[in-house]
Amino acid sequence: MDRKIPILMASQHPDNISSPYWKKDPFVTTYEETEECYRCYHDLGCDEYMWDWEGKLVDEAVIDRLLRKYNEYFSKHQIGRDLFLTMRIPNQAYESGYRNARAFMGMLSAEEFVRDLKLNTPPLFELILPMTTNAEELMQIETTFQRTAQLKSEVFEQKLGMDRVDVIPLFEGVDNLVNSHAIIQKYFALYRKHFGHNPEYLRPFVARSDPALNSGIVATTLGIKIALSQFAQLAESTGIPMYPIIGPGGLPFRGHLHPQNVKHFVREYAGVYTAVIQSSFRYDWPMDEVKAALKYLKRELPKRQAVTIPPQDRQGLLKIIAIFENHYRKTVEKLADQINDIAAYVPSRRERMLHIGLFGYSRKVGKKALPRAIKFTSALYSIGIPPELIGVGRGLADIKQAGLMDLLFKYYVNLEHDIKNAGYYLNRENLQFLVNDSATWKEVQKDVTLIEEILGLELGPRALEHYIHRNSTSNVYFLKQDGRDFVKEIEWAAKWRKSLG
Repeated sequence: MDRKIPILMASQHPDNISSPYWKKDPFVTTYEETEECYRCYHDLGCDEYMWDWEGKLVDEAVIDRLLRKYNEYFSKHQIGRDLFLTMRIPNQAYESGYRNARAFMGMLSAEEFVRDLKLNTPPLFELILPMTTNAEELMQIETTFQRTAQLKSEVFEQKLGMDRVDVIPLFEGVDNLVNSHAIIQKYFALYRKHFGHNPEYLRPFVARSDPALNSGIVATTLGIKIALSQFAQLAESTGIPMYPIIGPGGLPFRGHLHPQNVKHFVREYAGVYTAVIQSSFRYDWPMDEVKAALKYLKRELPKRQAVTIPPQDRQGLLKIIAIFENHYRKTVEKLADQINDIAAYVPSRRERMLHIGLFGYSRKVGKKALPRAIKFTSALYSIGIPPELIGVGRGLADIKQAGLMDLLFKYYVNLEHDIKNAGYYLNRENLQFLVNDSATWKEVQKDVTLIEEILGLELGPRALEHYIHRNSTSNVYFLKQDGRDFVKEIEWAAKWRKSLG
């Protein structure tokens, strides 16, 4: 294979609290994302940028704008050869498919435009399909794009340029993560039947935030470990190279990838080839730390091989996943209304579309709709209840009784590190107030007690920034109780933890 596989994929995930270093305010408009894309390449050394069509507004003329405004740079560093722009499109099972038609035509138009400039073609040739649940969804993208390209060529009487795309399956639920190998195997079979040969490679994408939103931190981390092991085994058995991608945020609940935690991250997610670098990583930390951390990731990620999980260990991990997932889901479903109430006040950082109905879809736990993962995480941190803690204490107690503790720590190597770092932001006083308001919070209080007993940790603030964060979360609670605005306190707390959510 002669194409370059990117290692650092910058994304538009709106989890930054601070302003980007290249502008004065923290809100990035759709129009400004073109400049952001250029700066991620030029300033930070990222070799890929995710152009996100899922649930948000998007500039459809991105290639035209980049090449016209930064022609000298992109003539030397060509998109599709040296640097990559990869579109995440909506899944038609959850969001209207008309946006995919526009994305397809944008890709085809970009290929024609770049060909006229005598630069590398095609500039855009990969699509990320979110919430992949079956192989047929992947093949539908392949065949629909192929028909679209042929139709464009016929209607406009033009020579057919590109007529196919590479699809990146994005697995977003724990169930889908642990069964992703079966989906990929079927996709390979359908691909061979349609094209007459195997794909040259595959870049399976494991989500990190949405599985945590739906199943909690422990179930998600173990589900990803199973997926990474299966990808490696599948690559060996089929001869088709796999280059896994992971999409983490800065806080432990969403993946714990920030400039000061890269060594722990690389150790935890060995087998990942490409890491998504979200907004908080780029904008909420000192620039010298950001650049040093990105260089470390670029050097170290391709070296790490996935841990092989034998069948007997896999069965044990599936039991652990079910235990932690059950405790987490039952509690979050009962707290959903209160979490949604706070999440409504979390400030936005991008031009997202409506979350439900014609223009989007909602995430759910049980029968309850939840906000997107960033606002969910922000809401709970803003009242001093890190979501990492929910269900974990009770889960630890159950697996200790079942004799599965060694297996848990064998595969979730940073568990104690992640819980300890999240625990710095616990506000015990708020938790007691919440228990007084609603008995459901007693389950979280029990989690805190059991975590401290079983892991030997003392949760709560330790450093100056943790105490200031605690004070802001107290202000959030009391201002909300009094019916006053508390958005500024949400923002102030987020400044101290260096991530909106």
